[in-house]
Amino acid sequence: MTTAPEPGTVKRALSAHAAIGLMAGALLYLVSLTGTLSVFYAELQRLEQPGAPEMTAIDPDSVQKAVAAIIAEEAGKPVTMHLFVHLPVNDLPRTTITTDTQAVHVNTDGSLAMPEEIAWSDFLIKLHYTLNLPSPVGITFVGALGVMMLALALSGVIAHPRIFRDAFRLRARNGNGVGLADWHNRLSVWSLPFSLAIALTGALIGMATVTAWTIATIDYDGDVEAVYGPIFGEEGEPDATPAPLPDVATALRYMASHHPNVTVTYVIVHDPLTAGQHVQIVGSHDRRLIFGEYYAFDAAGRLLDTAGLADGELGQQATASTYKLHFGTYGGLPVKLAYLVFGIALTVISATGVYIWLGKRERRGVHQPRIRAAWNGVVYGIPLVLAMTLLLRMGFGNDLPFRAIFWIGSALMTAAWVAWETRIALPSRTEAPI
Repeated sequence: MTTAPEPGTVKRALSAHAAIGLMAGALLYLVSLTGTLSVFYAELQRLEQPGAPEMTAIDPDSVQKAVAAIIAEEAGKPVTMHLFVHLPVNDLPRTTITTDTQAVHVNTDGSLAMPEEIAWSDFLIKLHYTLNLPSPVGITFVGALGVMMLALALSGVIAHPRIFRDAFRLRARNGNGVGLADWHNRLSVWSLPFSLAIALTGALIGMATVTAWTIATIDYDGDVEAVYGPIFGEEGEPDATPAPLPDVATALRYMASHHPNVTVTYVIVHDPLTAGQHVQIVGSHDRRLIFGEYYAFDAAGRLLDTAGLADGELGQQATASTYKLHFGTYGGLPVKLAYLVFGIALTVISATGVYIWLGKRERRGVHQPRIRAAWNGVVYGIPLVLAMTLLLRMGFGNDLPFRAIFWIGSALMTAAWVAWETRIALPSRTEAPI
């Protein structure tokens, strides 16, 4: 004979169920908001460090000089395994070298200028990409949120058969939440292609990580690079025998003469100062969604091959196209502004969806002032805390613990909102279970 659970136990379980749903909604809201801001990652870097040297182009010999300078500066330390040179492009006209231990801006003549200080911009990107969790756990979790967002978008269309017919119908606002629901549904229709594209590409980027990790564990003794090699190019056999610095300038001159219509965005030096070193150049192709093609060169600057992202298998090209489509880094400022508008719409949809759910419960007599107050704290508190972290960055420098400030600040903001709103809540609006 089974015993029914105590009413108090049921109430606590249902309240926990509501809290879990609220947390999932909060994470969707956070990912939507930070994704909208992340479209302007390049512009945010320039805002965060306005004094860095800028240029429209840099000479290959100056790049070679900068690579030699950073390697010389790190003499006596463990040699970096990968050296990245970001070359000036339209939205970020700066040359920056990143090693395993530092990032430094470069002057036009190839001399090292100053350390790169974009900790807040990087914090924002990692917040969107991994929720500041360790990778691959974080990116997999965000990928799962992309799957959830995709399911919500599709199920919302199916659940409202008149949603397209009423695409421009807005009823008056009133106390029963009809006006809010109309705005939620209209924004969902107007931004549906964007929402589907963002959710699908986000899910693909996130879930690809766990897929690659699983395949690497089963078939490649945990070597994830071996899984990505056929798509993005092989690393090559390592050889630690000392060798002179590779000829990056010759490789860049080859690109200028043989591929003048390709915009070189990155130079990557693998295993520098070893016999196994090689150079990869990432080139962006106009009017293509691929983030770029990898051109592989030997240490003398001779072209070896390409990865095939521009003209290889369709699967390769599709994989390389998810990043630009997700982050809006194609088509220049007009596309970014479009992503801003639709990103704000998606963020509003995420926020109003929970308000509609709460409103339906209240119309059935189930009042949950703490849950509503907590959601108010999320919707209004998270943007406030993000703005606060940016102000702290501009006022106190690059070395603040932005991750801790954001998460602790968001928790305190939500708790304060709950404490304030429940304190002033009417006595008749008592807490009830779901």
